[in-house]
Amino acid sequence: MRKNTNSSKKNRRAILAVAILCIIAAISVLLANNLGDEKKKAQETLPPVETETVMPTEPAQTDNPAETPDQSENTPEPAETPGEDSPSDNLVIRTDYEVFKPNEAGEIPIVMFHNFIEAYEPNTEKEFTTTFEEFETLLHNLYDQGYRLISMREFIDCDISVPAGTKPMVFTFDDGSAGQFNLIEKDGKLEVNPKSAVGVMLRFNEKYPDFGLKGIFYVNMNIGDNTFQGAGSLKERFEILLDLGFELGNHTWGHVKYNTLKSIEEIEESLGKNQQKAEEVLPGLRFYSLALPHGSRPENKSLRSALVEGTYNGVYYHNETIMAVGANPAKPSISIEYNSEYVARIRAQGREPVDCDLTWWLPRMTDNRMFISDGDPKTIVVPEEKSSQVDVEKLNDKTLITY
Repeated sequence: MRKNTNSSKKNRRAILAVAILCIIAAISVLLANNLGDEKKKAQETLPPVETETVMPTEPAQTDNPAETPDQSENTPEPAETPGEDSPSDNLVIRTDYEVFKPNEAGEIPIVMFHNFIEAYEPNTEKEFTTTFEEFETLLHNLYDQGYRLISMREFIDCDISVPAGTKPMVFTFDDGSAGQFNLIEKDGKLEVNPKSAVGVMLRFNEKYPDFGLKGIFYVNMNIGDNTFQGAGSLKERFEILLDLGFELGNHTWGHVKYNTLKSIEEIEESLGKNQQKAEEVLPGLRFYSLALPHGSRPENKSLRSALVEGTYNGVYYHNETIMAVGANPAKPSISIEYNSEYVARIRAQGREPVDCDLTWWLPRMTDNRMFISDGDPKTIVVPEEKSSQVDVEKLNDKTLITY
């Protein structure tokens, strides 16, 4: 009997142990399910995680590993996509410099235009006149070769917002002729004449808005209403041109030849009077750039300061750039070689090509020579070997990056 009793006790203990194990297993499963539900609920309440695609940054390559630049100073940050703080809504900043090789110490072509007509005639002036058709063809060529327009203001400030890998260019127009810009009246409203340089640019801009719709027109106020001759008052012409995003500059009162002037007073009158009459037409209009008629300057160098600033009849003027007639691309304003008092321009090709006009220059303006943008106006990016060409005192709030 004792033997049987002991066996029964053993059986009861085994059954109890199994029951306990089952209970523990059930509790474990229940706890796991509850934790899983809580984790799922927590994940559902968390905000979505934002991701950003970045372009890889390649380190600068050097022949000697010991000369590798300090990565904390020269290695660019990853590329950024546009946002609220981006310089432009359509601007994507690239930092893969070794791929597209920006050089923001390179030269910038400033193109000089004069006369535009529908067709050449036997007696058409040969060097400073072009047709609207040739002008439109030129726009296509410039666009295909990677040029994008900037304003004179942007050139001066080196505040250049063109796509990474493209080259900035400035358009300038001398004399205020009707072929450059004029208005017509249509259905009782003033419109830009499509048979004008600005009309051609407007049509081109509809197809290629990233090319830019910018340029500066240098005017002689002594010709009065003959400036941009056409419909509308001179005030209306100025207002419409400025509203389109173009600029106006000083071309002197009387289209003077400065190499014939002998006094500061004569120079101040030629510039101050032009400024005065411009303000009478459109109050608040201030010229800040001068295009030298005929490209001439006073032979007496002591008089040249009056080209920069002066006063006439209580009217003060100040020219931040003084534009020559030719015949080279210009140094950027952050260059150690930049001279704001004599900035080079390139003549657009006229009826007949000549040496050093734009057609002559285009194949010579190689990427190694020209300003190649990184896409960010807040930085100046140059190859390490060209960093000495940058005047760091002219950078203002811009950051110099080398690669």
